[in-house]
Amino acid sequence: MISTSQETHDRIAHIVLQGFDRYRSKFRKITSGARARFENADWYAAQKAAADRINLYDLAVSDVVDLIQCSVSSSILKPDNWPMVKQCYIQQIMGRTDYELAETFFNSIYCRLFKHQVMEHEGMFIHTSLPGVKSKTGIPITNIYALGGEGLVGLLDEILDDHIFTLPWENKRRDIRNIIKHLELTLPRAVWRSNQVKVEVLNSVFYRNKASYLVGRIESEGMIIPFVLAIMNNEKGRVYIDTLLMDRDDVSILFSFTRSYFLVDVPVPAEYVRFLQALMPSKSEAELYSSIGFFKHGKTEFYREFLRHLDTSADEFVSAPGIKGMVMAVFTLPSYPVVFKIIKDYFAPPKEVSRVTVMEKYELVKRHDRVGRMADTQEFSNFVFPRHRFADSLLQELQEVAASNLIIDEHTVTIRHLYTERRMTPLNLYLQSCTEKQCLDVLDEYGNALKQLAAANIFAGDMLLKNFGVTRHGRVVFYDYDEISYLTEVNFRAIPEAAYPEQEMSGEPWYSVGPNDVFPEEFPRFLFADVRIRKLFNDMHGNLFTPEYWQGLQAAIREGRVMSVYPYRRKKRFPRNELAASEQLE
Repeated sequence: MISTSQETHDRIAHIVLQGFDRYRSKFRKITSGARARFENADWYAAQKAAADRINLYDLAVSDVVDLIQCSVSSSILKPDNWPMVKQCYIQQIMGRTDYELAETFFNSIYCRLFKHQVMEHEGMFIHTSLPGVKSKTGIPITNIYALGGEGLVGLLDEILDDHIFTLPWENKRRDIRNIIKHLELTLPRAVWRSNQVKVEVLNSVFYRNKASYLVGRIESEGMIIPFVLAIMNNEKGRVYIDTLLMDRDDVSILFSFTRSYFLVDVPVPAEYVRFLQALMPSKSEAELYSSIGFFKHGKTEFYREFLRHLDTSADEFVSAPGIKGMVMAVFTLPSYPVVFKIIKDYFAPPKEVSRVTVMEKYELVKRHDRVGRMADTQEFSNFVFPRHRFADSLLQELQEVAASNLIIDEHTVTIRHLYTERRMTPLNLYLQSCTEKQCLDVLDEYGNALKQLAAANIFAGDMLLKNFGVTRHGRVVFYDYDEISYLTEVNFRAIPEAAYPEQEMSGEPWYSVGPNDVFPEEFPRFLFADVRIRKLFNDMHGNLFTPEYWQGLQAAIREGRVMSVYPYRRKKRFPRNELAASEQLE
């Protein structure tokens, strides 16, 4: 055992930092393998690596906590000693390019050791130890390209050569022509033909699912424009440019909270986040840290942003709009774009899930490919709110349905366990007030959401409109996870014909129904009370009402196929037919 002293505090801090370094090494090793997986078109391995990298964090925290508990006397492992450990740790992480991640890792160790019971800044980094400090390491994170004698063709050729893969290009000349044609159609000529045009591209390639991305920006004529090239593997040993994204909304959707985290090597995380935020000013630091794989630090930044917002706002927490759920109590702060979700103490019939099952479902979503159709969540323990910011009606409601989760005193409301999630407009409410065009668009989106979830081996289970939300970009996203399952676990059946008419008129089914049986023919009646809406949806996505559609996807998944789901509209994809590309240039 180690004795109590400055040396002890240093030693504990060193154990934590060594554990963090081991975690970062394993994290970067998985990340660095993304290129080989992309080039080999090993999509199953890519999915597994993304999940394995998420799992690393909790494993690393457990290892460090076990080591500290084995190495240090229990009399020392008290919150009162932790301010000294923290000061030693600060000295050890000074000068690091990832100090903010190291702070978050320290917080995780603290919370695991003391079971989230004592949450005080003195012993942990509720606020950063280096406020206002931005990493400026001098390490170059971008390459800068300017027009030369060969014009745009030469500039683009240089960009592609600098990020070359071991695979050859399917048709590099065609891809460059597609890019130039897109620039012609999208930007004023004075911008993309200016002698002062400059393209700055991040050194690291962003990998996710079946694509890789070069991310940067165009600077010309006083304008700064996002520049993201999507690169695909044709699964025949060559790569090609699938599209160029320059619209901020398109880039924001690419980095959405509804998608899996990128695998990208970022030696200086803060500088990468700062660069990305310049491209997407509407994105918070919390969102961007999460999007590049540092979801735990994203959680830290979210909490800090939330505290700052509380200090500059005065509105009250209220029940979230929409039909109240049977499993979760949901509330929000109108001035803040987030909902807080608490598992209820009791689920009324017909719900048969348990609290543990609900938590497992949310964990599944965290680790699974969300394909742009499931909202990411952050899980918190002992989240403290100011008591005076709660509407009395909300507090009464929470006490009625989730009393075991609450600790209330004169000044605070502490919730033992909750999830945070981006607030969206519930789809059923959206349909009540939208225009006819918006109705058609959002119904198409709803159908696409169901199909893309299914392509990712996810069956929503409870597909009611109230369980889907509409984002500010008009995308439809699923957010109620207590009944989700893998698509391959579901038995999709056709309703057998009745033996005689009286059976059909009966209120009870005349056929046996197993626990995993689903009858798609029943979807229209359950999903759409409005017959007009039902018909519109059927015209767009009527195949969802047939068991054959779902069975076909199941067969493809069981064969090991990983289906393509694009983070942009299909119409934005470049033509790959040589003739079509040439014709478009004329």
